[in-house]
Amino acid sequence: MPGENLTRDEARERAALIAVDGYEVSLDLRSAVQPRENTFRSVTTVRFRCARPGAATFVDLVAPSVSSVRLNGRELDPSAVFDGTRIALDGLAESNELVVDAACAYSRTGEGLHRFIDPEDGEIYLYTQYEPADARRVFANFEQPDLKARFRFAVTAPEGWTVWSNGAEESRDGGVWRFARTAPISTYITCVVAGPYHYVTDTYRRGDLEVPLGAMCRRSLAQHFDADDIFQITKQGLDFFHDHFDYPYPFGKYDQAFVPEYNIGAMENPGLVTFREEFVFRGKVTQASYEGRATVVLHEMAHMWFGDLVTMEWWDDLWLKESFADFMGSFSLVEATRFTNGWVSFANRRKAWAYRADQLPSTHPITADIHDLEDAKLNFDGITYSKGASVLKQLVAYVGQEAFLEGARRYFKRHAFGNTRLADLLSVLEETSGRDMAEWSRVWLQTAGLNSLTPQVICGADGRVAELAVLQEGTPPRPHRVAVGLYRCDADGALERYARVEADVAGERTVIGELAGAERPELVLVNDEDLTYCKARFDERSLDTLRSHLGDLTDPMARALSWSAVWNLTRDGLLPAQDYVRLLLDFAGRETDIGVLQMLHTWAQTALDHYVAPEWRAEGGRALAEGALRELRAAEPGSGHQLTWARFFAATASSQDELRLLRGLLDGAEKVEGLEVDQELRWTFLLPLAAHGAADEADIAAELARDNTASGKRHQVRCLAARPSAEVKAEAWRQVVESDELSNALVEAVISGFTQGNQRELLAPYAAKYFAALERVWAERSIEIGMAIVRGLYPMLQATRQTADTTAAWLTTHPNAAPALRRLIQESHSDLTRSLRAQEASSRG
Repeated sequence: MPGENLTRDEARERAALIAVDGYEVSLDLRSAVQPRENTFRSVTTVRFRCARPGAATFVDLVAPSVSSVRLNGRELDPSAVFDGTRIALDGLAESNELVVDAACAYSRTGEGLHRFIDPEDGEIYLYTQYEPADARRVFANFEQPDLKARFRFAVTAPEGWTVWSNGAEESRDGGVWRFARTAPISTYITCVVAGPYHYVTDTYRRGDLEVPLGAMCRRSLAQHFDADDIFQITKQGLDFFHDHFDYPYPFGKYDQAFVPEYNIGAMENPGLVTFREEFVFRGKVTQASYEGRATVVLHEMAHMWFGDLVTMEWWDDLWLKESFADFMGSFSLVEATRFTNGWVSFANRRKAWAYRADQLPSTHPITADIHDLEDAKLNFDGITYSKGASVLKQLVAYVGQEAFLEGARRYFKRHAFGNTRLADLLSVLEETSGRDMAEWSRVWLQTAGLNSLTPQVICGADGRVAELAVLQEGTPPRPHRVAVGLYRCDADGALERYARVEADVAGERTVIGELAGAERPELVLVNDEDLTYCKARFDERSLDTLRSHLGDLTDPMARALSWSAVWNLTRDGLLPAQDYVRLLLDFAGRETDIGVLQMLHTWAQTALDHYVAPEWRAEGGRALAEGALRELRAAEPGSGHQLTWARFFAATASSQDELRLLRGLLDGAEKVEGLEVDQELRWTFLLPLAAHGAADEADIAAELARDNTASGKRHQVRCLAARPSAEVKAEAWRQVVESDELSNALVEAVISGFTQGNQRELLAPYAAKYFAALERVWAERSIEIGMAIVRGLYPMLQATRQTADTTAAWLTTHPNAAPALRRLIQESHSDLTRSLRAQEASSRG
């Protein structure tokens, strides 16, 4: 039978054949506390109907061994029917009962049932993560989203543990925890969390509705766990979604688990949402971190309706849940919480992910063509999330907020606990808006690519605007609902908007007639307020204005959009990268939005590492470090801006004086008024010291002794791998590429330390080794680890024509490599060639 990579055609064939009534899953996790034991017992009873009695099908299971398979009382030989990924079933009856007894494996990659040993206290923690199809690593099932069923879990756990699942706890007796049967849900959102977690409770009440709330983290993180803030955001979100969706929260309780070594941000398991524990802040963080966490909490909550209550039929329509959750996360953040500038963060930070993804060779329509599970895994990307959310934001501007929300309400009621396709959503939006959604869907959801909008300003002899047009580039041209804003400097030097027109832009050139006769602008923003999804460009006068007045823009959204547009010009090689660096040095110190400032720093580091001409890199690095130190000393003591500039100074420090200052801040010999050098900031300062050879293994070991925690261990291995030594790099390579001894989190940390921008010559020999290892790594490692290695170790720092040619040659000579692997290499090749173009522009500039 075919292997682990389920195809869309197989899923459709199976869905036409069977309907699943329910599962009873019994897991014995007592072996978890014995580190040498790598498996646990999993017994699954599944009852299902067959449309064609006598037919054959298969059930999914990825497990080391199966001890028994019983179908309708008939014992099947596991060695004959189980191939390691599937169990073949033949001679089906109209009604069927299948019982599978298997030994499933604990995971160290974050896929399936992940086991984590806390280095601080030795406690062991378990949690599951399945999307898109890893429930089959924990129990036998029909692993596809459209075969929904009711689930009842029973878990036998070690003494002293607590266990949670999607359903409420019904009983516990003799170490066996039993949970209520769920509503009909897909396999990939079932969940079990078990261990000695620190657990806090609260209750949400709304009229007659009462929802028990819970939040948990590892015991060793309890001192840092601000459950009150999490519950506040949770209650505000539940109020918002009940106000707007008119469908009560359908899954009973609402637990939120913050778990270790998590591969993604969070997962919307109904009744038991899981998050990466980095959202439990161990040290001081900026308000942007709290805003980011709140956005994720609300994103996952939106999934309770978009994704869990109503689920896409197959991964082609993944956007039906992710785009909506991304949009609703920001929408609810702004409308219901203290983070009222959330759309600024969305415009500046979230959409940057979409812009990059939409310019890769792997770009795809929002409604993608997903052939199989490997395709699905790679499509949790900036198109599905951020572009989709941006397009929905534009749709709200197009059809009106109330029509959009009424469409959502009808969608939930019509398809509750079912599965849908694109057409199901479009039909309700047509009903509520009165608009033809087919054409909108064709150009926005079913075609790929990114449009650029550029203002064209023609002024008359009187100095006023004779004609202002918006030029559209990109195929296909799309209808855009935009706000065009005109800006000029006032007497005090502030750059303020004095005219605004909302208009529909279509075709290659659209005249904005309402702006004729306006005073000549110094700056034109063609996507003011960020209503549409596009790359905004500038006319020459506007760009000149930004070079001298970007920091004078008083509106946070206008400023964020201008920074984003300038960065896109830099990435496209239309603005020399050193010009972006100079803009940052001139104006970033005046940026009031802390999230935008953090993004500017990230972009500046990218520009320095990848986009500036090599001959200017050293000068640019010195300028950024000097500017960061200047702003660090000037920032308000104890402020988030001071902390952000401290981090950026650490990232850019390279001279002996700068490294001595970092060492002094670590040792306490140096002080910056108001700057608290807590444990997380200590590691931030130690990393560049290690990367520049100013801290050795003993220094790193001493720091781990101060912070012998899970986070400390990740920081330690990152610092160790960052040291500028051939022997160090060889060991890091061995740990990640030649061995599978490290967990997913430590693989990520080693890769991060290995690739240091100041070590290009030291890393050069690994370019050839990378290409030689690709197919073996992809074949031997899990897809999650394979993706981390293929993306993270690509020789991006060897930005030469030779590296580009070597990459192209590998793609040419490996036409039959796994499509997902080829896609990752194509994306890296695209990023590299973009870097080369930007460096050429920088040399000319």
